[in-house]
Amino acid sequence: MITFVRNGLLVLLAALPLVANAAQSAHQVVEQTTNTLLADLKTNKEQYRANPDAFYNALNEILGPVVDVQGISRGVMTVRYSRQASPEQMTRFEESFKRSLMQFYGNALLEYNNQDIRVLPVSGAQDPKRSSVNMEIRDGKGVVYPLSYTMVAQDGTWKLRNVVINGINVGKLFRDQFAQSMQANGNDLDKVIDTWADTVARARQAKGES
Repeated sequence: MITFVRNGLLVLLAALPLVANAAQSAHQVVEQTTNTLLADLKTNKEQYRANPDAFYNALNEILGPVVDVQGISRGVMTVRYSRQASPEQMTRFEESFKRSLMQFYGNALLEYNNQDIRVLPVSGAQDPKRSSVNMEIRDGKGVVYPLSYTMVAQDGTWKLRNVVINGINVGKLFRDQFAQSMQANGNDLDKVIDTWADTVARARQAKGES
């Protein structure tokens, strides 16, 4: 299950648009771009597998503008630690977090094998500043997994704030990793920031072996 969370989640994150127009609903933005970007992955997968660094860079260009890195980073660090962090430390963590996020997602994305993905119809009234986009992934065995994006409107664009897949809150997973790293490193914030990419890489490896 953990392996599926890693694989399925990251496929869908890569289906977010380069520029999300807040004049559209978050649902429309996700729905209209999913097929296009997954088709691009299908076309270029072998090239990306041969050159992972180029793929990470391309993924960063696609996801960077639509992922609320600052908001997610502060959420992962939590108020307890973000209040202690200097502006320089916050900037370093945001950069490290973004880089590790692209690598974490990119590795799983390359394992995508054309699972069936469906954007569910909008249900109920939608907040113009914050919206949930619900989807389903059907794997090769016919098992269906629910997924929900939390999208926020910022400066005329929709940005991704969090993902929940099959009941697993991905933001919380990262928060737990950060808290564990702080404990393991004696609350040395600089050390946790500097080793964050290694923390995520170990978590990715552990999940892949689960």
